[in-house]
Amino acid sequence: MSERTGSPLMVAAVQSATTLPVVAFALVAGTLADIVDRRRYLLWVQLWMLFVATLVALQEHAGRLDAWSLLCLTFALGTGAAMAMPAQAATTADLVPRPMLAPAVALSSIGVNIARSIGPALGGLIVARFGASWAFSLNALSFLGLVFVLWRWKPEKTVSTLPAESFGGALRAGLRYAMQAGEFRSVLIKSACFFVFASALPAQMAIVVRQQLSAGAGTYGLLLGFIGAGAICGAIVLPKLRERFDADRLVAAATLLYALTMLALAGSRDLRLLCVAMLANGLSWITVLSSLQTAAQVSVPAWVRARALSLYIVVFSAGMAGGSLVWGTLAQHAGTSVALTVAAVSAVLAGVFSLRFRLGLAMARDSTPSAHWPRPAVAAEVGHAHGPVLVTVEYLIESADREEFLQHLHVLGGTRRRDGAVQWGVMEDAAQPGRFLEYFIVDSWLEHLRQHERVTREEQRLQDKLRALHRDAQPPTVRHFVGATPSSSHVVALENIP
Repeated sequence: MSERTGSPLMVAAVQSATTLPVVAFALVAGTLADIVDRRRYLLWVQLWMLFVATLVALQEHAGRLDAWSLLCLTFALGTGAAMAMPAQAATTADLVPRPMLAPAVALSSIGVNIARSIGPALGGLIVARFGASWAFSLNALSFLGLVFVLWRWKPEKTVSTLPAESFGGALRAGLRYAMQAGEFRSVLIKSACFFVFASALPAQMAIVVRQQLSAGAGTYGLLLGFIGAGAICGAIVLPKLRERFDADRLVAAATLLYALTMLALAGSRDLRLLCVAMLANGLSWITVLSSLQTAAQVSVPAWVRARALSLYIVVFSAGMAGGSLVWGTLAQHAGTSVALTVAAVSAVLAGVFSLRFRLGLAMARDSTPSAHWPRPAVAAEVGHAHGPVLVTVEYLIESADREEFLQHLHVLGGTRRRDGAVQWGVMEDAAQPGRFLEYFIVDSWLEHLRQHERVTREEQRLQDKLRALHRDAQPPTVRHFVGATPSSSHVVALENIP
């Protein structure tokens, strides 16, 4: 695009065409990834991307790939990536135990950045030597490798006796969880504060290479290669850094370093200095990205992980796409150096603002399923569609323990809402102070049974603390009430009474 138009805005639009589909489709993709067979789903998505990449290569071979065709086909590839991302991200936590999740995310990032290092450098050489059509052809062939790996992959399937969620219900449940999960919201806010401003560098680097360095695809690939190499180095040293510093300090330091690399790209014309700066850029990028991804992974339970990660991906992609257009527009009117400088300063200010949102709290959550709730006691089988369902729990609490009890109970109330409760509250008996009634309502009996599968070890520890404060020798009394209505014939009979 930089060779055919020379427009900073059109070059930035290429990145936006890749990432805007994620904003539009990632939440849909995350919902599907949580309720269908992920292996088959990913296979179909990769076959779509193989088709589109082949079409790009054929059009370039035929000399028909103009600027707008390139944008449209890039958007189609971005759509495939958007549909695949949540499912791919959610599988990481399924493949490794929790203590290995952070290294696994970093290892996955190493794989990405090896490709990011070798791919652009190789692509730049191929474009310079043979033309873009052969680079596009190799890209199309690469999807065959992904299809083969997914075809051979045989994941363990989670066994559930309950029917799968409907798409609409699953989508609402995912949004409800994100609204109620404070730790996960902190990850999203911190992500937005970084990616909107970090997008300036990848969006404008091609223009810097072409217009300010008077170089071409080879130099562009070289700088991208140094970014990838820096990311690989960063992923290797991150475990040692995490032993000495918490995630919030690492993200703050990496944000400052990233801003300095943008200033270097804005002001330097020395290729050697820029290579060093891009090495530092890759290191800072992987530090922030790995920390945010790990926090997003561990802060949510498995049943909603793909949906939650799709929201993280939306924030990431909206920040990169929207930021690219903002910085591309600014560069079009004020120059690339001004756009990069403003983005660098803004990134530091946003990083200072985001210090109030703590990743450490998200990483401390234990979202491992506990399955410690006993099956509800019922006199007769209750149909899945019956509802609404009211669940009550009675506690007897000493006056000295009242404040501690209510603090723990309100934290537990947040988890009830996240897991499906449409209403939650706590009451105290006016005639017998210290006798508390916790209640929550879910839409149906099926949704309550799903709560039994969704309960985590974090909730188990909270309930253990509440039971320790309960002064009766017997455990707190739990009751279940199902919505009751008179039969239609009886209603008609009553309505006919004069």
